Amino acid sequence: MSLRPWVVVEAPDRRGLRQVTLGGERVGSAWSSGELRKLLARHGCPPDMDLEDPVSFCWRGGDSRTWPDRAWVRRSVIVVMMTGLLASTVLNAVIGWPDASGALTFAQRISGALFVLSGVVQGAAAIAVLDYWGRGQHKTSGAIVLLGVLIALATDSLLLSMWLEEREFTYYLLVFLPLLCWSLWALLLLVREKSWMGIPQPKRFAAGVVATALLTGVSLAYSTMYQPAAAPMHFSLRAEFGRSRADQHLPFVHVPLTLYMKNTGGIPVYIINDIYTVRGRSAEYFQTGDLSAGWRESSGRRGEREGEAELNVGNIKYTPISSGHFYGPGNWLDVGQEYTLKKVFEIPEDTLYDTVSVDLQIAYLRKDRGKLDVDEFRSPHPTWNVSDRKYYCPPALCGEQLIYRGLIRHNNNLVNVTRKPRYVTAIWSPGRRRIISSISSFSFEVWRRDPREEKREADRYGAAKARASAEVPVAELLSPSDT
Repeated sequence: MSLRPWVVVEAPDRRGLRQVTLGGERVGSAWSSGELRKLLARHGCPPDMDLEDPVSFCWRGGDSRTWPDRAWVRRSVIVVMMTGLLASTVLNAVIGWPDASGALTFAQRISGALFVLSGVVQGAAAIAVLDYWGRGQHKTSGAIVLLGVLIALATDSLLLSMWLEEREFTYYLLVFLPLLCWSLWALLLLVREKSWMGIPQPKRFAAGVVATALLTGVSLAYSTMYQPAAAPMHFSLRAEFGRSRADQHLPFVHVPLTLYMKNTGGIPVYIINDIYTVRGRSAEYFQTGDLSAGWRESSGRRGEREGEAELNVGNIKYTPISSGHFYGPGNWLDVGQEYTLKKVFEIPEDTLYDTVSVDLQIAYLRKDRGKLDVDEFRSPHPTWNVSDRKYYCPPALCGEQLIYRGLIRHNNNLVNVTRKPRYVTAIWSPGRRRIISSISSFSFEVWRRDPREEKREADRYGAAKARASAEVPVAELLSPSDT
């Protein structure tokens, strides 16, 4: 009778897996007695070996009946862990990729790239789950899974804290809130199993995790708070009248008008509304030595010259002569870019106006704070269009106006996933003294506004206005150049 090989079956590890040594050489591991027989058969042993034979087998930490593995429990843990990590991978990629690929500033691109990178780490952790709760061939698999879970916990906690600021329902809430609960469960499980014990230098691993978290936090703070606040906004606006010319066939004088603007600040902007309006002024003249006497009459009708009085002038009235868009809603102006518009308007030779003035206004939005859907925003909606019930407003109530509306996304995508969509709305009609533009979350209705929300969102997206004006005496215009 030949000597049989000496089989040593080690004690079960934390997963219930038992290492097997055959003839002094480690040949694999087994979850059950059936797997043990298959393993030995692959190495030339008879399939019907007696597992209770003390001559052939040495059992450590239990006997042939000690197989603590519960396959369904272990496989359920694998499925739940992989599902959570893969979902976190997709969530981080969805958050980070728009910023990494399309953010305006370098800091915002770095912030987006860090989220994409963290998603890659979580994807690697999902793969490591198979090894950690499987054969355990790599000592670092537990630490990789732990790192992925920590990233998920940090991301979901950040999303929840940002969501609590506004508490608006978004579909992302149905993703990151369950993932937060999952990450807490996964972290407790990994801490209980001391998953970091397999790595050679756990202190360096912990230091790397802390450094990564600090870098991400600093990048987010810089991209969301400091950098947008530090970049100044400056505009140069100018309106000028040119040399007028008399019409050779009609009793009118043609007056050239030049409108100019330049972005002299450090950030590109969207123009969300603009208007220029030329007005003729008519007034009554009288002699008085006291500016304070009758100043209400000299200030004209309410809303036209409030806070202004003029000696010897009263009953001032302004009549719109020409009005239109300057640059156009939805267009943008890069840093250093300038734009000039030249127009010609006409006044009668026998006009009763004493002066002609032009008022130029623009409302703009910083591109480093938001990304406007310009294709949607550039399409105007007439309020008198009865078939468009969303924007229709009876002319007796609203007059005749053009409504511009488009979706805007914050340049930090963390804001987008924790808040309802925001929309830019601009209302335009010729001759308007104050252009109307707003940013809000409500579904558009012409007569519905929330000033508090509009102000908060205007500050968040860096919306502001600029204005320029000029005035010329009609006497100068009625002495036109012949050349």
